[in-house]
Amino acid sequence: MRDVLDDVFRRWSAGETVGLGTVVATFSSAPRAPGAAMVVAQDGTVAGSVSGGCVEGAVYELAQEVVAERKPVLQRYGVSDDDAFAVGLTCGGIIDIYVEHVDRESMPELGEVVESVRGGEPVAVVTIIEHEREGLVGEHMIVWPDRTAGSLGSSRMDDAVADDARGLLASGRTGTLHYGPDGQRRGEGMAVFVNSFEPPPRLLVFGAIDFAAAMARMGAYLGYQVTVCDARPVFATRSRFPDAHEVVVDWPHRYLKAEAEAGRVDRRTAIAVLTHDPKFDVPLLEVALRLDVGYVGAMGSRKTHDDRFARLREAGITEAELARLSSPIGLDLGARTPEETAVSIAAEIISLRWGGSGTRLAELSGRIHG
Repeated sequence: MRDVLDDVFRRWSAGETVGLGTVVATFSSAPRAPGAAMVVAQDGTVAGSVSGGCVEGAVYELAQEVVAERKPVLQRYGVSDDDAFAVGLTCGGIIDIYVEHVDRESMPELGEVVESVRGGEPVAVVTIIEHEREGLVGEHMIVWPDRTAGSLGSSRMDDAVADDARGLLASGRTGTLHYGPDGQRRGEGMAVFVNSFEPPPRLLVFGAIDFAAAMARMGAYLGYQVTVCDARPVFATRSRFPDAHEVVVDWPHRYLKAEAEAGRVDRRTAIAVLTHDPKFDVPLLEVALRLDVGYVGAMGSRKTHDDRFARLREAGITEAELARLSSPIGLDLGARTPEETAVSIAAEIISLRWGGSGTRLAELSGRIHG
């Protein structure tokens, strides 16, 4: 929806009603990802795309019907349907599109959403797209990291969905979640679509080693935009790190400093230093520990850790800055393999992001999601 948000807001501000079609789920080789949207204005003009041209005509007609009847529709198109070729989905796959009418009455909070998006504040729009009680379909709730607006129908629904929506928002992901009819985490009867307006956080992995390959896979799985950086071109290759979104050949400290100066590093960024080589990691950590990022961890033995801290103190790193360094990196899971170590590091990143203790849940009481 980000691509058409300005168009929707302009019509909304003018008191118009538009039809908004949004991809909420895809299967196989569907052409557009969840969140892709198309808006149809009352004067017939169109902005955006839900399928790269495959089903636009069918969605256009459906959007006009939805605006006229003011009743949202969840429609599936796919090669398994008899109508697939009729609507033009000849490229394969299955696509679920939710079509709703949007105006000041149906979404009074749109102005707040646009203000947050333009101001760089993370926000998610949550919509009930399926419910056994038909009257709840189309209900919206707006979720920020620290507050909500609107309601899906009950406090139980709101609490459960807000928790999960914040998880998607924190990782910059958009998608459909399923619950029981009153927000039960087990069961069927309700589906909500979470449209996140936040780019995915970055995971910067320094050191082109086998542990880095496992960390890149784990980071991508968790929704991070993963970069692997190493100064040695023979090791920093795309073939060795197929799960990374970017593989960079550069001196780590120089690359990180440039990224920070360009504004591409923020407090959601996680930095994993896996080089355990002083000539690489000490200059890199001098830069990293002075940045406002979410996580800085460095791999190495206890001996390497002690030597690293001594070198960083000599370089002028303060005790307060050293306290931000997770070294040795990761939680104590007894990890041995690169994959297990990646789980250990990821667990520490998650724990610090959400304020978890790392304690076994079986040993605790109270709410699981704080």
